[in-house]
Amino acid sequence: MSINIELLSPAKDLQTGIAAIDCGADAVYIGAPNFGARASAKNSIEDIEKLVIYAHKFWVKVYVTVNTIFYDNELEEVQRLISRLYLIGVDAVIFQDMGILEMNLPPIPLYASTQAHNYELERIKLLDEIGIKRIILARELSIEEIKKIKSEVTAELEFFIHGALCVSLSGQCYMSYELGGRSANRGECAQNCRMPYSLIDANNKVLVANKHILSLRDLNLSNYLIDLVEAGITSFKIEGRLKDISYVKNITAFYRQRFDNIIKNNPKYKRASSGFSIIPFEPDPEKTFNRGFTSYFVNNRGDEVASHDSPKSKGKYLGKVTSVSKDSFTLGTTESIVNGDGICFYDETDTLQGMSINKVEGKKIFTKKIHGIRSGAKIYRNFDFAFDKELGKECHRKINAKISVSETISGIKINAIDEDGISVTNEISAVKEIASKKEQAVETLRKQFVKSGGTIFNITNVSLELKHAYFFPIRITNEWRRDILDKLVKERTTSLTREVFHKKITSVSITELDYKANVVNKLAHQFYQQLGAQKIDHGFELQTEYTNQAVMTCKYCIKDELNLCPFDTDNKVAEPLFLVNGETKYQLVFNCKDCLMEIVRV
Repeated sequence: MSINIELLSPAKDLQTGIAAIDCGADAVYIGAPNFGARASAKNSIEDIEKLVIYAHKFWVKVYVTVNTIFYDNELEEVQRLISRLYLIGVDAVIFQDMGILEMNLPPIPLYASTQAHNYELERIKLLDEIGIKRIILARELSIEEIKKIKSEVTAELEFFIHGALCVSLSGQCYMSYELGGRSANRGECAQNCRMPYSLIDANNKVLVANKHILSLRDLNLSNYLIDLVEAGITSFKIEGRLKDISYVKNITAFYRQRFDNIIKNNPKYKRASSGFSIIPFEPDPEKTFNRGFTSYFVNNRGDEVASHDSPKSKGKYLGKVTSVSKDSFTLGTTESIVNGDGICFYDETDTLQGMSINKVEGKKIFTKKIHGIRSGAKIYRNFDFAFDKELGKECHRKINAKISVSETISGIKINAIDEDGISVTNEISAVKEIASKKEQAVETLRKQFVKSGGTIFNITNVSLELKHAYFFPIRITNEWRRDILDKLVKERTTSLTREVFHKKITSVSITELDYKANVVNKLAHQFYQQLGAQKIDHGFELQTEYTNQAVMTCKYCIKDELNLCPFDTDNKVAEPLFLVNGETKYQLVFNCKDCLMEIVRV
């Protein structure tokens, strides 16, 4: 039995969702009008419905994020929202708050968001026993840990393969709320982790001065796809519901090509949706937004994780400056550079400086301001004018289909069948006038039925099973073709089988929960009480005292980043260590047994 491999792309809005589908996504995820973990990426019910209608033509699925935590006064609104999403045909809701499992909902599938803290095996097994169809795993897991999880659960496993990384374990970051009242678990993260901090030791010695020491590079697991497939991942997720349409097109097309190669060379795998995409550009992840790439912990710790000098996108490396004059510089590069490109470099203070190119003469580059460029500086291109123009071209998605035309007593019969075996037939009463120019008539009829430019189909074969060569007016044959292909689209949509969810009884028992369980409403409280929990602390957002509370829990470890891990070196520093930004100070608490780092407000 073949295993479906799903490429899952983000959609900031309807237009981006359609573009992702056209570029090869097997599924898209998009924000609801409210309660999404990206508060600024909201979409109306009407736009989501339009996306569902378009997606289902290709058997592409649409998942909607309702993955914040909710307060008591919002529970009824959430329930109404999910019911509306079910009515418009949404394929699943991505959730975080366990209160959803206590709501009276239609049987729409529920997918456990990575915000639900799907990092520990016992937590994942609980979700599996309840009947959750899919679990979106924590980004911090390794391939070996994923294999272990897959051996213990029956749920589908989804995993992020590309995009921005949170330094904290998902659902376990409270820094933004503690500092400014903007809760990451409510979709309002202020990204305080991207700010500069100084690292000081117990003696107030500055070990790292004013660096973005918590700002991580972007994830890129394009070299680990087959490993993840074999580990048990079936849905491969691109982060980016705040990214623009050009980014989504580029990254979706890039991974579509990668997965097509995997499927081509492995007959046990198949893609989770229909058709093929015509991509008018050569995708390249380095040419759109990125902070530099990391494989994070998928292969334990194989490369650099953080981007200390800047949280901004620096783009693709071009080369080094070889000489500088008053209004220009020369660059040693093999890349083509054009007017309008955006470039950047780190100045002598390690600050990222950016500028636009006004003119190029050979290897000599002119800009309005030199901004302290010096000989030997590494130059990056963070806006590729020519590539961005290429990304403006539309991708097209087509489904292969065949048409056959045969005779009946009173006219003709037209059958269309697509690559998925979906078949429709129209029997038409028609006057069959034998053509005087037989070969021309046959060729004209074949050409009329092979046309499909304005549809989602690519007609690969037209079979004419007629006793004679007949003459039919082109206007009529065009109408027949449109009717049969419209009917095939409708049949594809109605033939989709909708999955359902029914909550199951679990034997898992929980005794107590602290604020990290994110319980902020009565239904979530009820859910955990039914599992035997006697002590359930209020979630962080309902707490009033934050001192000595961990505001972040990370797999990323600053000691490891600075080559001070006690398992790897005998070098020591005077602990405890602190992060400082202005008047804000945090203590770092290292749990070396579990390889975790807590950031605690002091």
